[in-house]
Amino acid sequence: MKSNVVWMTNSQAQLSLLPPSYDDLVPENHPVRIVNSILDRIDIRSIENTYKGGGTSSYHPRDLLKILVYAYLRNLYSSRKIEQALGENVHFMWLSGCIRPDHNTISNFRSGRLKGKFKKIFNQVVILLAEQGYLSLKEIYVDGTKIEANANRYTFVWGKSVKTSRSRIEKQLKELWRYVETVYAEEEQRPNGPDNFEAIDPDQVSRTIDKIDRALKGKDIDKKVKQKLGYAKKNWPKNIAKYNRYEQQMGGRNSMSKTDPDATFMRMKEDHMLNGQLKPGYNLQAATNNQFIANYTLAQTTADTTTLIDHTEDFIKGYGKPPRALTADAGYGSEENYTYLHENDIDAFVKYNYFHKEQLDEKRGKQKRPFAADNLFYNNETDTYYCPMGQPMENIGSYLKKTATGYEQKINRYQAKNCAGCQLRSLCHRSKGNRIVERNHKLARLKAKAKQKLLDPEGIAHRKQRCWDVEAVFGNIKQNMNFKRFMLRGLDKVETEIGLIAMAHNLKKVSLVM
Repeated sequence: MKSNVVWMTNSQAQLSLLPPSYDDLVPENHPVRIVNSILDRIDIRSIENTYKGGGTSSYHPRDLLKILVYAYLRNLYSSRKIEQALGENVHFMWLSGCIRPDHNTISNFRSGRLKGKFKKIFNQVVILLAEQGYLSLKEIYVDGTKIEANANRYTFVWGKSVKTSRSRIEKQLKELWRYVETVYAEEEQRPNGPDNFEAIDPDQVSRTIDKIDRALKGKDIDKKVKQKLGYAKKNWPKNIAKYNRYEQQMGGRNSMSKTDPDATFMRMKEDHMLNGQLKPGYNLQAATNNQFIANYTLAQTTADTTTLIDHTEDFIKGYGKPPRALTADAGYGSEENYTYLHENDIDAFVKYNYFHKEQLDEKRGKQKRPFAADNLFYNNETDTYYCPMGQPMENIGSYLKKTATGYEQKINRYQAKNCAGCQLRSLCHRSKGNRIVERNHKLARLKAKAKQKLLDPEGIAHRKQRCWDVEAVFGNIKQNMNFKRFMLRGLDKVETEIGLIAMAHNLKKVSLVM
């Protein structure tokens, strides 16, 4: 005999004498309670001081901050979706105390009130978590990842293109003036030329065009020249002004986006078209410990090498002292970075280029290239290199080389005395004269020291931890939190947004540990 199915009843139509408390609907260890508890202990007077007295009442900045951080923890980044959640989600209602700021209020607070002030709040939270034992600020693991900007992928400006266009205008100005000289030569006259043809200042370009126009006034000139002069008068000065504005916005970068001038075109790992397409983005640098983000900065350069010093300085500014040890991948190994870390008493476990290749070659028993400059025998006392045939290569001078950041490197040059008739010459070098090698002795010493530290037991432990420490954080942000593209535009606003992501990541980690 078939049993009757018993259905559970609901109380949708039943009246309650007392409405249920939101507090009863939020579990004890729910992430929303952690956000509420920690942000209640943070000093936010820097934000409160931005409000003026008088007028209508305002939402308290602490409440708005809690709403934003919890929204980012729940992968809600749109201000309209956050507004919707405040009216539908019990956890948001409990956290906000049932206040319902609209999307404009939320957006203005995120992009306005928090701009330039969120980093200090983030640092306070990290210090609080460090005091509770969740992470340590003594040892950090640094790496970078690129995140796409909220900008049109096809409205780009290239620095090289701007220089080419400027040079083209200069060239055409000179051609126009040569035409003037040709016209006057036929009349056996000599015109007074412009002071210069540099296409730098729009007013100067305009004066040069006017001078050419006056010189040709009343003359029988070619129709095409007349059209070109009219086009130049109408367009070239404003084009030069545009190029000047672009160069100022790029500030030494090679590219920028017109819709977000602070964004630089970079190659992203998320390349769905598999064509190496450049996209506007920012280079996120993160320092982590125990998979908690201890510090974050945004760079506008594609290479990680030039970002390490600024990132470490930002860490010191935020916490008052440098970390005891710093571990980073080969993208950060440079003479400037090694020198900086040494001067600040930071134990550097930073790989250099070809570190992995060296280890792999040694593991495979692969022989070293005897003719490579790195493998030539060097006599430190006589400052002399010796080629594989035993011929001395004496120092013939040195020069200073500047990096992209302005750091000066000293390069020494060594030359063999006589390579003629050497049986190994074809294997050694292909230059016409005697072989010359260039060596940076300081960098060689720093690399040797770095290799020694990387191969000792502590270095091996740090190298192993770096992989699962910082790279796992980027994986969580991009995959679990689905944050692959910024919502805001401009470096200041984007820094606030990535700060919210970093704080949400840390507080979510706390909720998982508890």
